Amino acid sequence: MSGLIGRKIGMTSIFDENGKNIPCTVIEAGPCVVTQVRTNEVDGYEALQLGFDDKAEKHATKAAVGHFKKAGTTAKKKVVEFQFENEYKLGDVITVDVFAEGEFVDVKGVSKGKGFQGVVKRHGFGGVGQSTHGQHNRLRAPGSVGASSYPSRVFKGMRMAGRTGGDNVTVQNLRVLKVVADKNLLVVKGAIPGHKNSYVIIQK
Repeated sequence: MSGLIGRKIGMTSIFDENGKNIPCTVIEAGPCVVTQVRTNEVDGYEALQLGFDDKAEKHATKAAVGHFKKAGTTAKKKVVEFQFENEYKLGDVITVDVFAEGEFVDVKGVSKGKGFQGVVKRHGFGGVGQSTHGQHNRLRAPGSVGASSYPSRVFKGMRMAGRTGGDNVTVQNLRVLKVVADKNLLVVKGAIPGHKNSYVIIQK
């Protein structure tokens, strides 16, 4: 399963050959540098470690700077491992050309954080109007969360208020609408997780 590290640029829309308006997301995909080659003999598995987005050397640890110098590149902000079928060597640069128009990709990212939220926003509780959960005189309260004498506790997984968003989310089978090789841009159909300029992982 090959892929690249990218950055979410934002959303837009394009027209297809039939004149239909298609919502899409623009991703800056690569270029990524091969910073380490995992082998069965040394690591017990085969993979490529890719680095993306330059980091100032003064902000990197000495161990990280040495690690990236072996690959002949500068320190990177984001490092991810992929399993590539093709042969790549240490220091090779992989660009957006690994993707082609019309194929399908999976995009992984961290969803937008929404802070501490109640049960209505977090889990979609209906409250009084829909009479699904909620208390009879308070619209947005969660209602009963457990029995009394038995089991004398609240079961794990009870849907309650808490921190919302900021989860690892994968959106599968997004069609590649356009590949702009000279600008390292990838245009995929639909929405992907994360805010603008957040890192995403594109796999195929």
